Amino acid sequence: MLALVLVAVPAAGGVARAEPRQDPNSIWTFQVENDAASTLKGTSDQYYTSGLRIGWTSPTDALPTPLADAGHFLWGDGVQRVSIDLRQSIFTPRDTQLEIPNPHDRPYAGELVLTGGLIQDTDTTRDLLDLTVGTVGPSSLARQVQNGFHSIIGDTQNKGWHYQIQDQPAIEVLEQRTWRLPIAQAYGLETDTLPSAAIGLGDLRDYIQVGAIFRIGQGLNSDFGTSRIEPGLNGSDAYVATRPFAWYVFGGVDGQAVGYDVTLDGSTFRRNTPSVHRVWDVGEIEAGIAVMLYGCRISYTQTWQTQEFDGQKGGLFNFGSLTLSTKF
Repeated sequence: MLALVLVAVPAAGGVARAEPRQDPNSIWTFQVENDAASTLKGTSDQYYTSGLRIGWTSPTDALPTPLADAGHFLWGDGVQRVSIDLRQSIFTPRDTQLEIPNPHDRPYAGELVLTGGLIQDTDTTRDLLDLTVGTVGPSSLARQVQNGFHSIIGDTQNKGWHYQIQDQPAIEVLEQRTWRLPIAQAYGLETDTLPSAAIGLGDLRDYIQVGAIFRIGQGLNSDFGTSRIEPGLNGSDAYVATRPFAWYVFGGVDGQAVGYDVTLDGSTFRRNTPSVHRVWDVGEIEAGIAVMLYGCRISYTQTWQTQEFDGQKGGLFNFGSLTLSTKF
């Protein structure tokens, strides 16, 4: 039903909409999310402890004709891009010094996935259609990356990685729509809101997400919000600065109805795999800042998240997301 709404809403009313600016440049993005990269006290390797992503986004309207036709069939007219991301996400329990991890704590798990996406913009909407494929388990190299980094900085090794969720293929299809709704302008400042809805299906995660972001700044029509490693409110990496110096501060909330999460529920295909009792409803609060200057966009997002499984400790879990994008 949500997918039908995301497709049908652009056609409502039959009103022609202006299209955003063309952009002849590719965009390269590097992003790190970490429970220690926080404006708060930070944490020490617990729950969602690390996300690393490198991404490429094409110039506008530089994609194969069949893919362009598919986007126009789904969403009507709009300016299009394609994107490719490689990302690794790492999850650990709260106590990482147990040789045999607590069976009621979040399992050790790693993801290593490649995502190909189609982005289509009008002046007031952005649609995303992503296909993610990869692996969950030891082949994600999560143990080697985390403990290798700890060795470099002289930190303690995490001891329970031999109990991580086993190898399995990972696949997910995601569709998302974000609306950009201007509110007011005064004293040289602009305000808007970015409501969004998304649905993801696959053996990586099954979830529905709705949320909204409020922004205040200058040049808000340069993008549809900052990027996040999904799930979460993700404006994607595409942007076209509409003034020499564009910036905004923002705050938002989202809610996720989670039907399945391999990093919590355990292996899809094996019995006796590490798992916990997943909470089906997860909420997030986020706030941050983004700046666009000289073709670059840098942003920081702070996220506070409700518990994802029964017995999760520490109150609201928080992590930070730092993203740098540049054009070539």
